[in-house]
Amino acid sequence: MTARHRSFVAGQIVAVAVLLLSVSARAQSSRETATAAALGNESATGGTAPRPDPARTRGNDYVIGPEDVLSINVWKDPEVSGSVPVRPDGRITLPLLGDLVASGQTPSQLATEIRGKLKSYMLDPEVQVIVTQVKSHSFNVVGKVTKPSAYDLAKPTTVLDAVALAGGFQEFAKVNRIYVLRRMPDGSQKMLPFNYKQVIRGRQLEQNIELQNGDTVVVP
Repeated sequence: MTARHRSFVAGQIVAVAVLLLSVSARAQSSRETATAAALGNESATGGTAPRPDPARTRGNDYVIGPEDVLSINVWKDPEVSGSVPVRPDGRITLPLLGDLVASGQTPSQLATEIRGKLKSYMLDPEVQVIVTQVKSHSFNVVGKVTKPSAYDLAKPTTVLDAVALAGGFQEFAKVNRIYVLRRMPDGSQKMLPFNYKQVIRGRQLEQNIELQNGDTVVVP
């Protein structure tokens, strides 16, 4: 190997070493930045739970109704926070604010209203509303099931879910002729067919609809 060749090889080795050191430095910097951000976030909250996110309600599209039970959480104000039932007249009562109409509003809408009214008493209030018990929305399962009854519509529930809640079928139930009876906005009633045997075989799964408030699942 000539002296010129040895010099060229040495130069290449140095260049590679410099590149590796640069990559390592950038990686270390990224890790330090991420760590600092995490520590900063923890410091900002004082090591405690963060402020409640008003968007973290139980189903922002859920419409509150009479008899529902709500959890009202006002950050750093336990006197206003607590569990509140919605009265039959659709109202709730809160300290400082008195009576508020809750029925007909979504949790996020009610949280916004409470937040606006609390601004007269505190700076930048943070409010979270969660529906902890659903009492105003329900559906019925009737006919040849083990436990025909009315059930709270506390979460998204399909026809199959309803059958399971009702304990399954009685003997001689016509499982291929089940239907959901639904009241339409114009006051009429609509029959929505459900063939249990088809659905459990993975066919025509669109029949396994999500139930709505007031629906009745009929098992002949």
